[in-house]
Amino acid sequence: MNIKNRQISIINCRLHFKQPAGTSRGVYNTRNVWYVKITSTDESGRIGIGECAPLPDLSCDALPDYDEILSDACRDLVQKGCLDTERLRPYPSVLFGLETAVRHFETGSLALYDTPFSRGEAGIPINGLIWMGDYRKMREQIEMKMAAGYRCIKLKIGAIRFDEELELLRHIRNRFSSKDIELRVDANGAFSPQEAPEKLNRLAELDIHSIEQPIRAGQREAMARLTAQTPLPIALDEELIGIHTPEDKRNLLTTIRPQYIILKPSLHGGFYGCSEWIEEAEKLGIGWWVTSALESNIGLNAVAQWCAGFENPMPQGLGTGQLFTDNIDIPLFIRKDCLWYDPNGIRFPFGPDGIPFSLGKNELFIRNDHADVHTFLSEWFDDSPTVSVQTSGSTGAPKPITVKKEKMLQSARLTCSFLHLQQGDNALLCLPLQYIAGKMMVVRALATGLTLIVRKPSGHPMADVKTPLCFAALTPMQVYNSLQVPEEKERLMQIKKLLIGGGAIDASLSKTLKSFPNAVYSTYGMTETLSHIALRRLSGPEASEYYTPFPSVKLSLSPENTLIIEAPSVAGEIIYTGDLAEILPDGNFRILGRKDNIINSGGIKIRAEEVEDTLRPVISGLFAVTSVSDPQFGEAVALLVCRGQHDSKEKIRHLLPKYQRPKYILETDEIPLTETGKIDRAACKRVALRLLGS
Repeated sequence: MNIKNRQISIINCRLHFKQPAGTSRGVYNTRNVWYVKITSTDESGRIGIGECAPLPDLSCDALPDYDEILSDACRDLVQKGCLDTERLRPYPSVLFGLETAVRHFETGSLALYDTPFSRGEAGIPINGLIWMGDYRKMREQIEMKMAAGYRCIKLKIGAIRFDEELELLRHIRNRFSSKDIELRVDANGAFSPQEAPEKLNRLAELDIHSIEQPIRAGQREAMARLTAQTPLPIALDEELIGIHTPEDKRNLLTTIRPQYIILKPSLHGGFYGCSEWIEEAEKLGIGWWVTSALESNIGLNAVAQWCAGFENPMPQGLGTGQLFTDNIDIPLFIRKDCLWYDPNGIRFPFGPDGIPFSLGKNELFIRNDHADVHTFLSEWFDDSPTVSVQTSGSTGAPKPITVKKEKMLQSARLTCSFLHLQQGDNALLCLPLQYIAGKMMVVRALATGLTLIVRKPSGHPMADVKTPLCFAALTPMQVYNSLQVPEEKERLMQIKKLLIGGGAIDASLSKTLKSFPNAVYSTYGMTETLSHIALRRLSGPEASEYYTPFPSVKLSLSPENTLIIEAPSVAGEIIYTGDLAEILPDGNFRILGRKDNIINSGGIKIRAEEVEDTLRPVISGLFAVTSVSDPQFGEAVALLVCRGQHDSKEKIRHLLPKYQRPKYILETDEIPLTETGKIDRAACKRVALRLLGS
């Protein structure tokens, strides 16, 4: 298709990494990219988008006048109607972006080539990348990749002491042989020619598959000597940058004779130039694989679509397009250790009967799945070691916080071990996935290999769950509602292990649950502890008012008798709660009340002050919002007003959201105040209970 006389626009964007990306050239926090957009001038609405993204201090075309070079190339493309690849040889990132835009425009699809990958029939094996960092951070990344089932792990080395890097590699080898996990290392030229032979020998002892660029690029004779004598294969990467013509490519490969070359289209000549590298390498019996270069999903998709056409069985270096917080959404996803493309635009194509989501030796099955699960899995399997979680607001206004995936895995293992959950057990997910409780149900399934049955969060989660459950986590409101319907109550009683969290459990509900035949527990925890750190038995003869903390948890009391939590396996810092507590000599504890003014109604955290601010325009005189015990929601909102000093109940009802509306409006002679003139919250609660006859 001729591109002549089409419109081309250039959009310059600054992308933000989810976490700092450590490389041999420093740490990247942001990434400048130029998106090139070809637009049809007719009524078809056809477009083509490509990504031009040179890497500072690495790309040969990362030049001060890059904007002008790109603009000239776009004008030339419009005038000629086709790419002048010879003219663009010195500018590989420009060529790559324009090649992608033209191909997208011609095909009218992000599936740039017709392959099993583009049809969603096969994935591309990829390596799990371990970013540079300190020893602890790199080890956390390694644990995540091994848990996710990667069969090839690539470790960037040269940032910390070599002995520490060897220890990280040895940590993997102690658990997995070279038949189970292939290990690659990328030195990015960190070794000197003098020290390289000894370091390669030490690496070879660990059955390393290959090392990328052991010495700095541009030392051809030294590199040639190294490749001729190396005890492990050497792959060239930076060495290929700036080599543009077929003759120069041939000369470099025949001089150095590496065992492998690594191709990055945006660095090594676009698709056109990389195809030449492959042709020359295969003539010499040199292996190769393709790697992305910190592109966003536009560039990553293009590299993957092109790479899939070669059917190279080696693990490729793809998947880094998910590194940005402001990425462009493209149906790419990682399943186990493969990159997949969904032509239907669905990230995780699970059917209603449960198509397996493979995770190493475990299998996660999802039935009746929905978009929230897919979104979380996409975040879980990206390259970031953290995920974002919304706090429930029990200690202040709700806000997003960042938590470490490795800590979440530790928490999941603690729960699954305590409850003796095993691979193949089914579990119900019926909690919102923006909060930690919902996310942790998925992580428990991943960690243990549970069969996860997904239901949209509702007040009646047992309404259509007909399969007996091994494990479920519900809120007190969901339990209360289920008890009111005979069929749902029967299904609830069949759950082998039931956790109830997110709200208070009143005395009448506790009494009902005590007669349940299976294990029912109340949980204690918060977002900062990654779900619960203690359980309290509610059913059977073991029922108790006291919580039992997990073995790794240490508890103490503040001078105000509020609970202090030290849980290093799930939380990096000591947590000071607002919960008044009593701790027994054996370490078990019970919660006596809350120091703050949060009302926990059915798992929804309501700030009394927020409700009061809303009601002030319609209530004259003094009033207060407090809470009272409620059999359905654990706590309910109660409004205390001075007699004759409030407008109609209907006006109050219209002002407030449903979950904030007072269940009780109680008239009293006066509102209790402290000596400083503030509302006495504890006294208000006592007044409300007295007026209700409790």
